[in-house]
Amino acid sequence: MELAYIPSPSRGVIHLGPIPLRGYAFCIIIGVFVAVWLGNKRWIARGGRSGTVADIAVWAVPFGLVGGRLYHVITDYELYFSEGRDWVDAFKIWEGGLGIWGAIALGALGAWIGCRRRGIPMPAYADAVAPGIALAQAMGRWGNWFNQELYGRATDVPWALKITSSTDGRVPGTYHPTFLYESLWCIGVAVLVIWADRRFKLGHGRAFALYVASYCVGRFWVEYMRVDDAHHILGLRLNNWTALFVFLLAVAYIVISAKKRPGREAVVEPGASASGGEAGDDADSDAGAKDEDAEGEAKDEDAEDAAEGVKDEAGSGTKKT
Repeated sequence: MELAYIPSPSRGVIHLGPIPLRGYAFCIIIGVFVAVWLGNKRWIARGGRSGTVADIAVWAVPFGLVGGRLYHVITDYELYFSEGRDWVDAFKIWEGGLGIWGAIALGALGAWIGCRRRGIPMPAYADAVAPGIALAQAMGRWGNWFNQELYGRATDVPWALKITSSTDGRVPGTYHPTFLYESLWCIGVAVLVIWADRRFKLGHGRAFALYVASYCVGRFWVEYMRVDDAHHILGLRLNNWTALFVFLLAVAYIVISAKKRPGREAVVEPGASASGGEAGDDADSDAGAKDEDAEGEAKDEDAEDAAEGVKDEAGSGTKKT
C-alpha cells in the first residue's frame, strides 16, 4: 500500500512558444552558476581577484559538458549505435546522459588551459571550486528527476519515487530515488570540504582531492542501488569500478601531496592581494598619503630654519644711514 511517495513530473519540458524549456538543462545551468559564485568567494578569500573563477569557467564548463557526454556515449554506446538506434541521438544532450567522470576529466583540462593563460596554479584553483562543483552536481541530479531516469530498486518506503513513464523499457511503479540520495550526498560533500579546508588549511589540490574521494564513496553505494542497464565487470557495475579506482587515486594524492608540499599556497594569483586587489590599492593610497605628509613636514621644517636664519642675521648686522 502506497502511503506516500515522491511524484515525478508529468513532463520534463515546457514550450514557451517555439522555445523548449527543459528541466534537465535548467538544473545544469543553475548548478554552474552556483559553482562559479561559491568558487569566486573562496578564490577571493585565498587572495585571488574577483572574476577570475568565471573567466576560467568559460574554458572548463564547455570542456566538462563535452567530456561528460563522451563518457556516457562511450560507456553506453549500445543506446546510440546498436540496431534500431539513431546515432544522431548521441548529440541530444538535453535528453539526459552525462558521465561525471568524463566531465571532471575534460573539465580539468579546460580549467588547466584557462589557468595557464592567467599564470595561475591549477591546484589552487581546483581547491577553490571543489565545494561548488559538489553543489552543482547536487542540483544537476534533479535533472534526472525531470527525465524520470536513473532510479534504484523497487520499494514502498514513504520517500519512494513514483515512475509513470513506460518509454525505453521503464516499468511504472515506485523506486528508490537514487537521484535524491546522490544529491543529498553531494551537499554533504560540499559541507565536508568547506569544513576540512578551514580546519586543516588544505592546499595544493588536497581540498579538491578530498571532494573527489568523498564523492566516490557515496557514488559507489548509490550506483550499487541503481537498476538501469549497465556494463558489469566481476559482478560490479562499470561505474562502481571507476569510483573505486578514482577513490584510491584521490587518497594517494592527498597523502603524497601532504608530505611533499605541506601547507597552503602563499600566492594563488600573481599581482592580486588578499582581498582581490582592493587592499593593495588602499595600501598604495595610504603609502602615497604618508609620503605627502612627510614632504609637507619637511617643507615646514625648512621654512622654520630659514626664518631663524633671517632673525640671526638681522640681530648681528649694523644699521645703515
